[in-house]
Amino acid sequence: MQLFDLSLEELKKYKPKKTARPDFSDFWKKSLEELRQVEAEPTLESYDYPVKGVKVYRLTYQSFGHSKIEGFYAVPDQTGPHPALVRFHGYNASYDGGIHDIVNWALHGYATFGMLVRGQGGSEDTSVTPGGHALGWMTKGILSKDTYYYRGVYLDAVRALEVIQSFPEVDEHRIGVIGGSQGGALAIAAAALSDIPKVVVADYPYLSNFERAVDVALEQPYLEINSYFRRNSDPKVEEKAFETLSYFDLINLAGWVKQPTLMAIGLIDKITPPSTVFAAYNHLETDKDLKVYRYFGHEFIPAFQTEKLSFLQKHLLLST
Repeated sequence: MQLFDLSLEELKKYKPKKTARPDFSDFWKKSLEELRQVEAEPTLESYDYPVKGVKVYRLTYQSFGHSKIEGFYAVPDQTGPHPALVRFHGYNASYDGGIHDIVNWALHGYATFGMLVRGQGGSEDTSVTPGGHALGWMTKGILSKDTYYYRGVYLDAVRALEVIQSFPEVDEHRIGVIGGSQGGALAIAAAALSDIPKVVVADYPYLSNFERAVDVALEQPYLEINSYFRRNSDPKVEEKAFETLSYFDLINLAGWVKQPTLMAIGLIDKITPPSTVFAAYNHLETDKDLKVYRYFGHEFIPAFQTEKLSFLQKHLLLST
């Protein structure tokens, strides 16, 4: 048995019932249509970074709600077109804009964009979210699917793919999405909502199986939801919040993912409990693999980096 979660054998079988409401598909069709009403208008500004063999830029574009989203974009200084990656960062955890990691991926041969999540870095968040929220972003706009914070974030991720695909130096048929924690969730969500990515890599993805997460997570940020309920004791508030979260829960989006998907989880993860990650994984209906690391938690897992590089090399660098 694990310290606070299910045994590995139980995890392998853990597949909670989907919580999607009847209008789940219509909601996302409507949301994507609203995104299409906003012109991307991408801009690139050269960025001075001490590296040879890679060109580095600051990329900005317009996204849902006319928010200006930005991040660093690094391209191999060779003749293209290149395979590409869109990288999503963890919750409130993009130090220096993730530039060093983005350049490192470019040195491996990928044109790489690291999207800065709205409100958590340099990207703008124009959303107006009534009803107040607990510290952080997890409960921002949580009483309506239309105003919930992650609606904009998921659509920003889709727009990032559209922008990168439009660049002439990028091979539009060899684009992948990667990320850890919040970033892993965004990689899966982006693949569910767009057919642009051809491969998905998600380290211990977040935003999955919310009902269980609030019961078993031992550290933030899922616990922001618990804090919100402590401040709002009306049962109708909790009911409405979970209804909203159902539209963003990976267990409901996973079935839309058709791309080969590689995931990882450590069995002593206190932030994204293993059961919540298995919940998303077990709902995937595609070519998939989940690497399990008994002695690791929510942290850099060295062995998974080799798995990740090999997986991306197979599907993007060596593919035709």
